[in-house]
Amino acid sequence: MGKLEVNKKAKEDSLLMTAYKLFTTKGVSKTSVSDIATTAGVGKGTFYLYFKDKYDLKNRLVAKHSSRLFKTALSQLEASGKKLGYKDKIIFMIDSILDQLQQNQALLTFISKNLSWGIFKNALTAKSQSDDVDFLNIYNEMLSEAPTEIKEPEIMLFMIIELISSTCYSAILYSEPVSLEELKPYLYRSINDIIDRHME
Repeated sequence: MGKLEVNKKAKEDSLLMTAYKLFTTKGVSKTSVSDIATTAGVGKGTFYLYFKDKYDLKNRLVAKHSSRLFKTALSQLEASGKKLGYKDKIIFMIDSILDQLQQNQALLTFISKNLSWGIFKNALTAKSQSDDVDFLNIYNEMLSEAPTEIKEPEIMLFMIIELISSTCYSAILYSEPVSLEELKPYLYRSINDIIDRHME
């Protein structure tokens, strides 16, 4: 990578880091492009060399941080050395991601407030950087280990994500109706039921 590319990457990273700090402290609606550019120490015109608007940047941040969560979960799965079936691999990954979000509640709040299915799907299917995880490929590899074909795997993933996001946000932030640890056994049984319903 040449000096020009390194400089461009540094500016983009600075904008991403600055925006994340502002979005998680002030909120997306109260953060302007000028706020991001000024705090990052670049001109407003420079911002538009990298992003269409603050919402494009926000979506990139959701994709970037989602990828990091999956990358860490995958590394933990590989490091565990456990011989798990496809369902247990999915549960292992979910458990890791939930634990990461419990340790980083600002990230949980940011993702949950800004995550639509369309953005999430894009985050999973479009790698924005070379070190991002190709989650869709990993997900399909796990499902290929199932004893029978999984019917409508995208719907199944949507159902699992919606279940997790709707139940775990309050459990992590407020321990409502119970703590995350108390919720997990019920959550994982429900996820297993969803998977079973999609087996042909």
